[in-house]
Amino acid sequence: MRNLTKDIVDRGEIYEFPLVSPDGDRFIVFDGNRRVTCLKLLDEPRRAPTVELQAFFREQRERWKDAFPKSVQCQVELDRDRIDEILYRRHTGTQSGVGQSTWDDRIKATFVARTGKGGGPSIADEIEKRLAEAQRLPSRRKIPRSTMNRLLSAEPLRAQVGVSMKGGRFEFIKDEDASLNALARIANDLATRVVVLGDIWDLEGKKRYLKVLQDDGVLPAPGPEYSQKQTKSAPAHSPMKSATVRPTARPIPSVRSTLIPHKDFGLIWPGRLQRHHQIWEELQFHLDLKKHSNAISVLLRVLVELSLENYIREAGVSVHENDKLAMRLEKASTHLLKLGKINEKQMDVVRKFKQGEKLISADTLNKYVHSANFAPSPEHLMSIWDSLADVIVLFLTA
Repeated sequence: MRNLTKDIVDRGEIYEFPLVSPDGDRFIVFDGNRRVTCLKLLDEPRRAPTVELQAFFREQRERWKDAFPKSVQCQVELDRDRIDEILYRRHTGTQSGVGQSTWDDRIKATFVARTGKGGGPSIADEIEKRLAEAQRLPSRRKIPRSTMNRLLSAEPLRAQVGVSMKGGRFEFIKDEDASLNALARIANDLATRVVVLGDIWDLEGKKRYLKVLQDDGVLPAPGPEYSQKQTKSAPAHSPMKSATVRPTARPIPSVRSTLIPHKDFGLIWPGRLQRHHQIWEELQFHLDLKKHSNAISVLLRVLVELSLENYIREAGVSVHENDKLAMRLEKASTHLLKLGKINEKQMDVVRKFKQGEKLISADTLNKYVHSANFAPSPEHLMSIWDSLADVIVLFLTA
């Protein structure tokens, strides 16, 4: 953004119009956020987050040759589906000549998760097919497929209504009749415009709508998931063929090298959890337990606290401002226990977290940060993570 600012100042303009949509008396920027932010900071350098950046933007503003603009020409679009089509063509690759530049993998994945766009099968098409077979389609109106795809754009959201699209294959993962009832309600709400695109534009909107369905008793009952791919066990008398073991060029390590195992925890990341997401990825993919144990110990402490505060805020858990980490953790976990999201065995682990002499305790996490003599080991770090992983994930999905 420093380089972009210098370029804007040198040229005295921006070459591409930001893509915006009106929101009351303001505008939401959908493409061109960096350009707009640079202009805002040039207009008022004190808005920059650090003294160093404030000085930088003051210096660049002084280099502006003519009168500084108070407005900027934009491409204004009212239809959010059209905005997505524009973004899709601009940033998800050349599309055989249709598209433009490519976003990096993370931004592209975020866009696909939000909108449901991509090269794979359409969840809306599959749902429409199943509802038609069950004679549960809305009677007069068509299902707005793009809105359905957006609502069920990620596996954790699909799981709440009892379906999955893992591996590009549609399947019911909970009771089929209950899932069909939920899908029929969703299809009717979308077709009759009880719920429109703006209601489920972002993750928070999707979660609010699914919460309404849950409160109305529409969603399948929570419980273990199953897969249609699962097969019955072989009879006891049937002979078992021994598997052929073929050597590979590169053996797969049997011991995990990062704190968070390399598996899908079913998390979806709203914008307000951006830092939580970055810390999670560092702990799951980038920091090696043997090489970076000190960095991991500090980030683990930060992740525990940030995820806990997210749950307290989003779930409305009553805590006192003077409560320490262990007490806040116990109160939030008690809230999860009352909701049936954890069991007594998991709650016992949290209760022991207040006992300072225990290895897995708040005192241990604090020593990782503040003690000059308390060195973390990979084994200790993994023990703490394995004990708290379930509640941390639940804290992040609030």
